Amino acid sequence: MLRLEIQSLSKQVADPSLAQSGRAAYQWARSHMPALTKTMENLSPKRPLEGRRIGTCLHITKETSVFIKGLMELGAEVFVAAANPLSTQDDVAAFLLSEGANVWAWRGETEEEYFDCIRSVLRSKPQVQVDDGADAHVVAHQENLSDKIVGGTEETTTGITRLKALEREGPLRYPIIGVNNAQTKFLFDNRYGTGQSTLDGVLRATSLLIAGKTVVICGYGWVGKGIARRARGLDGHVMITEVDPLRALEAHMDGFEVLPSIEAAPRGDLFITATGQTDVIREEHLKGMKDGAVLANAGHFDVEIDVDYLRKSATQIRTARPNLEEYVMPDGKRIYLIGKGRVANLVAAEGHPPEVMSMSFSNQLLSALYIIENHSKLQKKVIDVPAEIDRQVALNMLQASGLSIDNLTGEQIKYSQSWKI
Repeated sequence: MLRLEIQSLSKQVADPSLAQSGRAAYQWARSHMPALTKTMENLSPKRPLEGRRIGTCLHITKETSVFIKGLMELGAEVFVAAANPLSTQDDVAAFLLSEGANVWAWRGETEEEYFDCIRSVLRSKPQVQVDDGADAHVVAHQENLSDKIVGGTEETTTGITRLKALEREGPLRYPIIGVNNAQTKFLFDNRYGTGQSTLDGVLRATSLLIAGKTVVICGYGWVGKGIARRARGLDGHVMITEVDPLRALEAHMDGFEVLPSIEAAPRGDLFITATGQTDVIREEHLKGMKDGAVLANAGHFDVEIDVDYLRKSATQIRTARPNLEEYVMPDGKRIYLIGKGRVANLVAAEGHPPEVMSMSFSNQLLSALYIIENHSKLQKKVIDVPAEIDRQVALNMLQASGLSIDNLTGEQIKYSQSWKI
């Protein structure tokens, strides 16, 4: 397994076969990321990131390697840490290292190593910090490692929630573009990407049939909606638990059974949390579950399932399959946990498909450029992706997919701007 020296910027010699495997993964992903490659092709002649230092705290997947290579092709020096101790694909990390990126990431980091890697990126004095989950932004603020950062971006719903809290308690030391709020991000990445990749992680970890099983989705935001639709598409009987009345009503209107978590607990075969909240599945739910219930988390952090209760209460814990632990409870009931309660699609599978990450990373790239060009005029707040970037990403994706759309006529534009009858 790849191990990189945490405190050194020097390039380490990685296993060439590992890097070669990562190169093949990169090539496959790049060939299926049309919006991002189109964006890079448009920008590459200008090399707009020449001499810039970009810090990244992202899941190190084949899709991420296309983004990081894109930053480098546009002239940036890139510093890379993982956004989760278990999400790094070691062959991709080895490939990026061989290509000249400064990489501090490997699968299976301890919590201490994980934060040391993030600190190594921040101590490299990046001018823009690209984040997924906001850990790098939080460390930069807590440990005064933000002196050279002029702005940043954030990929996730969870990260933006944390940064909004930081903004309220404040002050934020630099502007941060909330990439997750772009329509070309959350409508596709959160819904289609997480929907498919989470079920992919569940299937790889368990090898079980979804059809006929009762699947309980905790949370009906964009992530929960995507998972629920994919589970129903696999002929699962899907139930939704929610705390938001509007989302609960929407789930009901979408044809799903809506009920409180405590009522769903004894009925579910598979439980997937997708809330971004803590203690979603707790002791009272776990005690009520049937023998053989499977738990998975699709939220960014491993706080949605009370894993501590499982560990303390179980009379026996064993690895049933790769990325699947069996907990035998005092009454003899078995409960199965995927990926130690961490985000299942990255621990037990490969993360989102490249097509949706093409749009997400296009937003990251264009938002980083926007920060560099406009940071002196921006408030030190969490701000939305500019509408022109969102629109351009959609147009690039359409064009790269061989699709075209109509344009408004002059008369239609005039009509849309008129108030007269």
